[in-house]
Amino acid sequence: MSTLLRVALAILGIGALVAGGLAVALAAAAAAVLIGPLVFWLAWNVLDFGAALGLHGLGFWAIVLATLFLVGSWFVKVAITAIVFLVDPAWLHGAANIHWPAPTFRNFVAVALLALLAARPQAHATARRKDGRKRRHDRPVSA
Repeated sequence: MSTLLRVALAILGIGALVAGGLAVALAAAAAAVLIGPLVFWLAWNVLDFGAALGLHGLGFWAIVLATLFLVGSWFVKVAITAIVFLVDPAWLHGAANIHWPAPTFRNFVAVALLALLAARPQAHATARRKDGRKRRHDRPVSA
């Protein structure tokens, strides 16, 4: 084979590898964006966890905002709260008769699904030194 053909195949091979990796990353991000609200909708509307608490069902944008609120960082939570306050402040004056849900398996599954969304393992990661020990600022303070 000529060197020109080898270089072209090498470039195309690396390009295909990069394109494939990018496609997998985009597919994972799209799945996370689509699966999160689907899980929240399943827990809240299908399993009637909202009704079990004495609240109503949620629409599309409310589910998207609630999902982002559960999985987002502190800044995202503050931004969503600001959006709700600015867009519809009267929403907070509505009367609701909230109560503890009945201890049924259906409600347990709904709580487990919502907890799955709210769990962020990266938030509990601790910084470690190269030798595997925790850094000094992560050690408990003795009294």
